[in-house]
Amino acid sequence: MNERESGGPGHDVSGHDVSDGYDYVVVGGGTAGCVLAARLTEDPDCRVCVIEGGPSDVGDENVLRLRNWINLLESAYDYGYTTTEQPRGNSHIVHSRARVLGGCSSHNTLISFLPFPEDLDEWVGMGCAGWDPVTVLPYRRRLQNTIVPVGEADRNPIAKDFVTAAAEALHVPVIEDFNRRPFPDGAGFFSLSYDPATNHRSSASVAYLHPVLDRPNLTLKLETWAHQLLPAADGRLTQVRVRYADGSTGTVRAERELLLCAGAVDTPRLLLLSGIGPANQLRALGIDVRADLPGVGENLLDHPESVIIWETHGPLPPNSAMDSDAGLFVRRDTTQPRPDLMFHFYQVPFTVNTERLGYPTPPYGVCMTPNVPRARSTGRLWLRSADPAEHPALDFRYFTDPDGHDERTIVEGLRLAREVAGTAPLRDWLRREIAPGPGIRSDEGLSEYGRRAAHTVYHPAGTCRMGAADDPLAVVDPLLRLRGQDGVRIVDASVFPTMPSINPMVTVLLAAERAADLITGRPGPTPEGSER
Repeated sequence: MNERESGGPGHDVSGHDVSDGYDYVVVGGGTAGCVLAARLTEDPDCRVCVIEGGPSDVGDENVLRLRNWINLLESAYDYGYTTTEQPRGNSHIVHSRARVLGGCSSHNTLISFLPFPEDLDEWVGMGCAGWDPVTVLPYRRRLQNTIVPVGEADRNPIAKDFVTAAAEALHVPVIEDFNRRPFPDGAGFFSLSYDPATNHRSSASVAYLHPVLDRPNLTLKLETWAHQLLPAADGRLTQVRVRYADGSTGTVRAERELLLCAGAVDTPRLLLLSGIGPANQLRALGIDVRADLPGVGENLLDHPESVIIWETHGPLPPNSAMDSDAGLFVRRDTTQPRPDLMFHFYQVPFTVNTERLGYPTPPYGVCMTPNVPRARSTGRLWLRSADPAEHPALDFRYFTDPDGHDERTIVEGLRLAREVAGTAPLRDWLRREIAPGPGIRSDEGLSEYGRRAAHTVYHPAGTCRMGAADDPLAVVDPLLRLRGQDGVRIVDASVFPTMPSINPMVTVLLAAERAADLITGRPGPTPEGSER
């Protein structure tokens, strides 16, 4: 590290102007940015600067202790983006985006799934050559995170009984390790990126950056917010305007490439503020158009879910990794190899949305959250103004797919959750159903409740999607290079052309590991026939 601030480890306070350039500038010290910074600085002659809008997570128990994740939502560690009016969904969802080193891997529950091979096959079918499962999945051998099934000491008895009841009621297998091989359905404890002995995260920052913070070729600019990309003298888009914590501004220059890793909200936001996006929208805001790229901000994806809540007979045993340690996957369409319905089982009553609808909050409770793995509703993101400080508009258009797939998935999920809850040994814990309540049984009633109580698992993606040269809405090519601009790549969930069926953090890690090879020209891991 070139210079350190007395306030904490890993802070850089070098000049606030273009006094020094770097080989690579990584915009966003989140899940992907940490991987790139660590991998690129393995070459001691390669100078890397990471620009991160939030503070360091080093030594911060609020962040490092996994079970504290729920207290990070809508806190000083959260940008807290709101959604636009959702006529068929819940308009009150706050989309938490992490404001801390490590990004959402320092903020989320660290549920860790390899993507299904078919998820990656879909990408290839959309023109993303080189992102097939035989190429991508072997990168799991390079991941530095400690990814393990929930530790035995963290396995709460009611979560164990949920797994048993789900397997019995729905005739699915109990899965000991969801990452051992692809699965069509099953119930079990999740794999998490954490240390079961300490409950500390094995986030991207902990796993990749903390061990290398003393590298002299690595510079972190924390509490530093990037708001505009600028061309250098050679015309390449390799400079970024930033605002520092003290309110001063400066420009940081990349001599090789800018690597945008700010996530599916802030990466397209940065492009739009820089005049790259749908030209008519930009002109209407008075932003000079640098490039008419109509796909920037389009294809906004998410994993929507709803909730069904039960009061328990009394308090639950206290042990847990992060209060949502077990889950369930169901395959309703047996012609397909992947599950099409997912449940998280929360060992706390998640009532943030049901209270708004007038439902009581039980003193003790649990819930299941039916989730749509491959939602067919897609939305868009756009700027409300040219003011960099104003949050963008996020319109996920939840439950608007024309064939009703997403709505139907939630309704069927609520029904299946009741079957699990009515099966021993889980039923012996439960006193009564709180929301939606046993009186709501029709498809129409369950749909109305399910959509109004819907929430997010905080998985926005797709807003700078990767695609072939003839894809009019593709923003990056399969080498992750920004279309029509020299010097910029995007490496985060915004490049996903479709949403992985499962929690996407590991897919981001794999993409970042692959991106490091694409950037440096290093060979990837040897393909394995067993990956398919």
